[in-house]
Amino acid sequence: MADPLSSATESGSLGIRDIAAESVLVGAAGRAILLQLANPAVGRGVAEHSDFAARPLDRLARTLEYVYTVVYGTSAQVDAVVRSVSRAHGPVRGAADAVGPSYSAFDPRLQLWVAATLYDSAIDMHERVYGALDDASAERIYQDYAVLGTALQVPREMWPADRAAFRAYFSHELETLQTDETTRRVAAALLHPAAAPLWLTAAMPLARLVTAGLLPASIRQAFQLPWSPARRRFFGCIMAITRAVYPRLPRALRHLPRDQALRSVSK
Repeated sequence: MADPLSSATESGSLGIRDIAAESVLVGAAGRAILLQLANPAVGRGVAEHSDFAARPLDRLARTLEYVYTVVYGTSAQVDAVVRSVSRAHGPVRGAADAVGPSYSAFDPRLQLWVAATLYDSAIDMHERVYGALDDASAERIYQDYAVLGTALQVPREMWPADRAAFRAYFSHELETLQTDETTRRVAAALLHPAAAPLWLTAAMPLARLVTAGLLPASIRQAFQLPWSPARRRFFGCIMAITRAVYPRLPRALRHLPRDQALRSVSK
């Protein structure tokens, strides 16, 4: 049977395996996480079951390991990482109360939103760096990205049928997003980690700028992230430098996070 996540086809269209290994996509991780936090149910679950302040890299590392394994791993590796994620999701549930809505990490609607933020953030960053995808590649990559949800509890039919349907879904969801003191505190712990290694502390001012620049304006404002004409110009300069430099880096360097993650799950 043909591999549904194969690389470029004879027609020249790209698939998820042609782009997901690019380390520049990790630069959009903050965008994806804040979009997830702004979903009231996801945000409450993260606030009550995660500790960004003590382990600022944990959520990013787990997400990258999951994405890289589902896209590039063997069947055995995929099974193992899905079991690991399911075990971690087990305690993540709570009843509705005066604080917020009910939530469960096994809720396919919430998993769909998480997968949607990963897809939208990855494509946004990829096209900023490499330019717009042709229609065939863009649609094929979109369909491939459904696996990030369907590998867990999202039925395939819940993934919007095509990119137009996805844009309608994503736009609708954006209108429902909101933050409160708790989710803003979680976001602050993510963007200002107190227990980070020195290299991460040094990188965070740039990471905060890039995250703010990539977010939709409404979500940037909801998280009360600082923004100004000067910051917008600086963000534009950073992206221009990235477009000029990153595609010319050696492939081994560009794919290093993917390769490290796969070595980790192979142990």
